[in-house]
Amino acid sequence: MAMNAVEFIAALEEIEASKGISKDTILDMLQESLIKAYRKQLGGDDADVRVNIDPEKGIIDMCQVKAVVDEVEDDFLQISVQDANDADKSKKYKAGDEFVIPATIDELKKATAMSVKSMLKQKFAEAEKSILYETFKDKIGTIITGKVEKVDDRGISVNIVKTSVFLPKKELIGDERFIVGETIKIYVDDVASGTKGAHIVVSRSKEGFLKCILAEEISEIYDGTVQIKAVAREAGERSKVAVYSKDPTIDPAGACIGSNGARIQKVVSQLGNGGINKEKIDIIGYSDNTALFIMEALKPARVVGAVVDEENKSAIAIVNDDSFSLAIGRRGVNVRLAVKLTGYNIDVKTETMAAEEGLEYISLEEATAEENAKKAELILAKKASEELAQPSVLRGLPEGYVAPQDRVYEEEATAEDNADLNEALENEVEKKETVVETKVEEAPAVEEKPVEEVKVEAAPEVKEEVKEERKEVKTTTSIEDLEKSLADESARKANKGAKKSFKKNNKKAEDEPEDEEKPVIATGERMSIYTEEELRQIEEEDQYEDEVEDDDIDYDDYDEYYDDDGR
Repeated sequence: MAMNAVEFIAALEEIEASKGISKDTILDMLQESLIKAYRKQLGGDDADVRVNIDPEKGIIDMCQVKAVVDEVEDDFLQISVQDANDADKSKKYKAGDEFVIPATIDELKKATAMSVKSMLKQKFAEAEKSILYETFKDKIGTIITGKVEKVDDRGISVNIVKTSVFLPKKELIGDERFIVGETIKIYVDDVASGTKGAHIVVSRSKEGFLKCILAEEISEIYDGTVQIKAVAREAGERSKVAVYSKDPTIDPAGACIGSNGARIQKVVSQLGNGGINKEKIDIIGYSDNTALFIMEALKPARVVGAVVDEENKSAIAIVNDDSFSLAIGRRGVNVRLAVKLTGYNIDVKTETMAAEEGLEYISLEEATAEENAKKAELILAKKASEELAQPSVLRGLPEGYVAPQDRVYEEEATAEDNADLNEALENEVEKKETVVETKVEEAPAVEEKPVEEVKVEAAPEVKEEVKEERKEVKTTTSIEDLEKSLADESARKANKGAKKSFKKNNKKAEDEPEDEEKPVIATGERMSIYTEEELRQIEEEDQYEDEVEDDDIDYDDYDEYYDDDGR
């Protein structure tokens, strides 16, 4: 049978988009439905019916096949050689061949067509549920968001991801009400796959819903810093949550409650949809100390002590006389949730009743002190492990710094080598402490002509020796002190207003080598660097310079000294 291929493919794509079922799956379902329907029309479920669908050409080939035999035993499945050759004279049949009886969609009866339609619907529903199961099997234990489609006395229908789920009234929180079109959060409790397909179980009253809301609002629970050990809940009334942290420096209950209860209030606001009576949440710090855990579980009642029977999983909680009704709670909800949270059967008694019965119990102060001591040990152990884990590098050194290692010498120093080394060090020290020895060098004369030897006025006992020959003079005065004394003496005698002319100074600077140091003769006493004759000559020159007026100086003669190239 031929059909419009374009329309046929467009129909397949539309179904694929709306139902989420692939085109190949749809073709397989159509083929299977046609085979079953045509068999039913032929009157036998064992008939060999074949259907081939070509979507590109828009052709559906359908036929019945019979086996060609010499002797017919079942005329529904077989045909004789003679009958086959009489029915189809275009080819010659022999035993073992297949005789094909073609059929078209038009030949299908109305009942058969309705049967095909019914089977297709059923297969579509099964496929959708199968897809639903694959989609939501990994979402068990999580919260999903949907829109309310229908509301009745039994519950509400919620649309989620191309399908709908039913939320029974008992799975709602207290007396909350929803309207059609409203957005709602639901908890995926289970996804079951049965003969009728997948079945998604959703709820808002389960403990898992509260766990997910806590993880959404409290970052420490989401990242695993704070763990939820147990949850006991009566939706719409009260819930108790036991929290724990492996880090002893973190208060798990305080992290969940938040500053001024800000965090827990955000959680409470999502439990119910604006009803007057909000669900109350008690955040309890989990402890391995059973007595302390039971006392904490009965909050907000003031528990003063507990008697625990570990073997029978039972306990007696001792409360203040004025906290008895608070420990039981309205309609027994508080103690009931404490039993569910701890796993112990709890009997609540007042202090007066405990005194009358002579009960000996662990007080809250003792249990708290024991817990605090355990936490202190954990904190110290944590600090010790952190210190061990840190590299032993001094503070302030760059990352990757490696301390210098001891040098390794190929040959060990002998005692003889050490003696030589010590002797060399001593000689070096002696050299530094020896008297500075200086020699008299030839110095340029004060006048234009150089003088071979500078005469120095010295002490009478050494004056003749200095004139006769140059001698090495030793002094115990340090070089720094000597230089300072010479500078002071020079300044005192030479700075009486005596200055040499600019030309003579310049000429003297040219004659003297730049790098050559002036010779200094040092003695044990202070001495002048000029002789009396030289000092008289300097005074005469100063007097002459005072008489010369500045106007007589031709400054052009000195331009060469300020030329950049001549520097």
